[in-house]
Amino acid sequence: MHKKKELFIRIMFILLGSFLNAVAINSFIIPHRLLSGGVSGVAIIVQYIANIPSGYLILALNIPIFIYGIKEVDKDFIIFSLVGTVALSVFLVLTIGISKYLVLDDILLSSIYAGVLGGLGAGIVFKNRGSMGGVDIIAVAIKRKSGINISTISLGINVVIVCIGLFINSIELALYTLINMYVASVVINRVIDGFDRKKLLFIVTEKEKEVSSMIMKELGRGVTYLYGEGAYTGENKRIIYCIVTLNQIVKVKKMVEDLDPTSLMSVIDASEVQGKGFKKPAL
Repeated sequence: MHKKKELFIRIMFILLGSFLNAVAINSFIIPHRLLSGGVSGVAIIVQYIANIPSGYLILALNIPIFIYGIKEVDKDFIIFSLVGTVALSVFLVLTIGISKYLVLDDILLSSIYAGVLGGLGAGIVFKNRGSMGGVDIIAVAIKRKSGINISTISLGINVVIVCIGLFINSIELALYTLINMYVASVVINRVIDGFDRKKLLFIVTEKEKEVSSMIMKELGRGVTYLYGEGAYTGENKRIIYCIVTLNQIVKVKKMVEDLDPTSLMSVIDASEVQGKGFKKPAL
């Protein structure tokens, strides 16, 4: 029952993200003849030229990409990416006339809000270990091989698509599209990592036992000792190594300061953490 509930929630979030992305395209991008990223961008270019709804084209263009993705990424991701792709296509068709009710005359604001809404939608889908097909699948495959952020890979691929779009659009529209894509890439990163960021701590203190005990008892976080030597004193020291969540960092600082005001603490951003006590990375 618990797994069924998790599965249902995951699908609902992927549907929500796909809906937000479709609204961003039909409300802010197409009315100003801007471009979107990835397969959506290619589909929109064809829509501008041949007047074929992008929702139908997205499904057709994703077929070879899914064939490639089956070989490169896990089946779970592919299945939920299929859900996201179909949902995006359906929502693009259903919301095709939404620009009558939700539209901005200012092209700059449209570019920014298309990036915010589209990035939010894509981030929600990625957060639930799915995608909306197209470049997303290619980006995940590259990330798993190289470790480069998904949004960075997508932005690079999308710049190429914008260059192709120059043949049907003006350079001004292409530059507005780049604003939209940059904003979307920032929002995607924030959604995936911003609310679940980790901090790596190195703590040098004379009261390592007390500090370690408090971190383990109060926060439920594991602690590891690294052994070092003071360059000036020559004394052997045990350095506390610990990883905490963003909302725990303030509490740790206060605890350590109260126990040992002379302690030294170094706080470093941890880009990705896997293991007991931490959520599985989105992708």
